[in-house]
Amino acid sequence: MSQTKLSKKNKKKREFPHVFVLLFIIVLIAVALTYIIPAGEFERIEDPETGRMIAKDNSYHLVEQQPVSIVEIPGLFITGLNEASDIILFIFVVGGAFQIITATGIFDLVVRKVAHFLGNRQILIIPIFLTLFSVGGFTIGMTVEGLALIPLAIALARSLGYDAITGLSMVFIGMYSGFISGLMNPFNVGVAQQISEVPIYSGMWLRAILLVVLLITASIYIIRYAIKVKKDPTKSIVFDMEQRAKKEDKVIENLRFQTKHYFVFLTILLGLGLLVWGVINKGWYINDIAALFLAMGIIAGLCAKFTPSHIAEEFIVGVKAFALGALIVGVARAIPVALEEALIIDTVINGLANLVVVLPDAIQVLGIYFVQSIINFFINSGSGQAAATMPIIAPLGDLIGITRQTGVLTFQLGDGFTNLIFPTGTTLMAYLAASGVPYEKWVKFIWPLVLIFIAIGGIFIVVANVIGY
Repeated sequence: MSQTKLSKKNKKKREFPHVFVLLFIIVLIAVALTYIIPAGEFERIEDPETGRMIAKDNSYHLVEQQPVSIVEIPGLFITGLNEASDIILFIFVVGGAFQIITATGIFDLVVRKVAHFLGNRQILIIPIFLTLFSVGGFTIGMTVEGLALIPLAIALARSLGYDAITGLSMVFIGMYSGFISGLMNPFNVGVAQQISEVPIYSGMWLRAILLVVLLITASIYIIRYAIKVKKDPTKSIVFDMEQRAKKEDKVIENLRFQTKHYFVFLTILLGLGLLVWGVINKGWYINDIAALFLAMGIIAGLCAKFTPSHIAEEFIVGVKAFALGALIVGVARAIPVALEEALIIDTVINGLANLVVVLPDAIQVLGIYFVQSIINFFINSGSGQAAATMPIIAPLGDLIGITRQTGVLTFQLGDGFTNLIFPTGTTLMAYLAASGVPYEKWVKFIWPLVLIFIAIGGIFIVVANVIGY
């Protein structure tokens, strides 16, 4: 057998399964678990302060087994697509709108100006972006709202000689570093502290230190990768993707700022300013933000003197580019749908909580931390996980001598770090969809950082428990 044929054969053997195949396998495992894990529920009562339905401590009871049959599996995917329809629509609209804006050439012009301004300090763009997006994460709990800026971040990263993963990381990891540390995050710390009857946003000093540590760690990790890619582009985890992007890029060497570009740029600035105002003051979420970006795309196209038909054509190009990723979000949602329909999530929570009690005293707090990390696979929503677990974790902490503030910390860190890698997270899958980065490539890049973050979280939790935080 020739060397060429052998090489092709080995490459075929090493080929990673398509993300749909990977998600289908996970769905099959989830369906199998519905036959193995007993069905059970906690009684749920309404929290008078937040209006949320929370689990009542010591109320767990078994219910009739409701396994998901094989014939119901196609329905799981349809339900998942339906439940994630708002995010899917958001991805389509934002993808189309940004394609219109990209076609004006404004991004290419702006990133050139930024690259020229930074000069030899170009690498500083990484910690700057991480820090800026962390602010949105730790104040308003920004997650999916940053999705629309992924194309811009990737364009900037590529202009500096980096790749799509670098651009994606600057936004996604920065945002989640802020979200996880949760200084004033209403969706994880806020809800957990209310349920645990801890003063809202108290204990911020330790979370602020955690934020700084996470940002420094993430900056070093991404910078090392970015420098490696710039020195040798073949070291990029998404090298094939970058090669395709170069072939598809339009040659715009002679493009210069014109009056129309200033109007496009002004449209983007005003739109982003309106986005911040709407999210903070009016509670805008996916539908409102999608409408805003659709308007921005159309106005930018008109400012660039595009005809209505040209605007429509560019929009369709953008939608096509994001189609696969948008569908992945819905398919991934089928995993928690299977577990919810079979009523086994509460059984998992109850079993893990009971396991913590029998652990040696010295590691019980770490036991709670890892329990929350496991539960995050099943309940990916921060506020949803808080409502489901904190009514159990808070009194459990009282029983084993862990302060409620430390209990909240174990929840927020257990809920947070694995959001960077678990495929059940619709936010992660949406960001991968917006960037075009395959899930398996992202896992290859992110898993060492996730382990580092988890270790850092463990250290903070042990320290918090020792000092009676």
